[in-house]
Amino acid sequence: MSAPLSLTLDVTAVPPRPAGAGRYTVELASALAQRSDVELTLLARRADTGRWSDAALLAAAPDRVLGVAPSPRPLRLAWEQLALGRLLDREAPDVHHGPHYTMPERTRRPVVVTIHDCTFFDHPEWHERSKAVLFRRAIRVAAVRASVLVCVSRTTAERLVEVCEVRAPVVVAPHGVDHDRFSPEEPSPGSDALALGAIGVDTARPYIAFVGTLEPRKGVADLVAAFDRLASRHPELALVVAGQPGWGDTGIEEALAASSARGRIVLPGYVPDGTVAPLLRQASAVAYPSIEEGYGLPALEALACGAPLVTTRGTAMEEVAGDAAWLVAPRSPEELAGALDAVLSGAEDTAAHRALGLAEAARRTWSASAERHLAAYRLASGERALAPTDDGAPHGGAGAVR
Repeated sequence: MSAPLSLTLDVTAVPPRPAGAGRYTVELASALAQRSDVELTLLARRADTGRWSDAALLAAAPDRVLGVAPSPRPLRLAWEQLALGRLLDREAPDVHHGPHYTMPERTRRPVVVTIHDCTFFDHPEWHERSKAVLFRRAIRVAAVRASVLVCVSRTTAERLVEVCEVRAPVVVAPHGVDHDRFSPEEPSPGSDALALGAIGVDTARPYIAFVGTLEPRKGVADLVAAFDRLASRHPELALVVAGQPGWGDTGIEEALAASSARGRIVLPGYVPDGTVAPLLRQASAVAYPSIEEGYGLPALEALACGAPLVTTRGTAMEEVAGDAAWLVAPRSPEELAGALDAVLSGAEDTAAHRALGLAEAARRTWSASAERHLAAYRLASGERALAPTDDGAPHGGAGAVR
């Protein structure tokens, strides 16, 4: 039996309340920690080792958690370039994984880098200017210098090779979903209503749910406008917009201030992990009208809960949901309102959509995602005899999307 692959995973960018790429890193770490063929070491911020060692965060404790990085972002990014390479050369893992666009540019160890989306190129206005400049450079560097790139969707992988030179092999490793948490059945009778009552959501009345960071690309302002169009036709309907404020959310604030149905919009803020599934499961419809995403994990989690999902066509969410969702054009409150109205009015194909959604979600697990990552790690470490991709294509070849 071959020795486990030794892996260092950089978790220094994960905030205390993880969402998006942070949630991906947490779930990937948990899935990798359960594997006997991976010897996992987490590289964390010096003040942050406790939560990574907590069994409540990781399903199985990793071999090691090293508190090595400073906390402030500018210092952490400088540490990555000035100190991380030397640490890796000293620790000598088989592979190092940077799960958030960046990598140490000076190291002799193989490095895998995850690219979540290309919005820093396509929509720099959605980000702080300094972050857009930083991450455009980081992606270009990784595309040329990384041993392997991981993209979370084929949508991202195909766009990546259009916006920059890509010399590294690209492995598509879709996200998974935690089926222990996200399922159509509540854990016990009344537990969902209890959890939702704690954040001000009344399950006795119908509601549309949105879960995600409140930032321009999520289409929340369009959702508020769509809700205004629905409010008179569905007088008992509420809209629950759950998530923490992100950068550049003034458009959302303006849409809320102008809403004729503002009194029926619930803003619970960041929702605890244990409350997200009840919120999705009990919703009359889940709306995820994001303009562009690398993956769109809340859309998959909604499908796993059996919720009717309305999301945007031509995006990674269409790749994830396919025929299981009602698809509308991005930035179209009119189409969004029409699709939501069809769901709320009892569209005949709702049961078929739900069945397709549950089937699609069932095959997407974090264990399967970890397996795809392991294929990327093995490729980076020099192993070439790898399992085929989901579509049967072999791995290998610089710049090729796998």
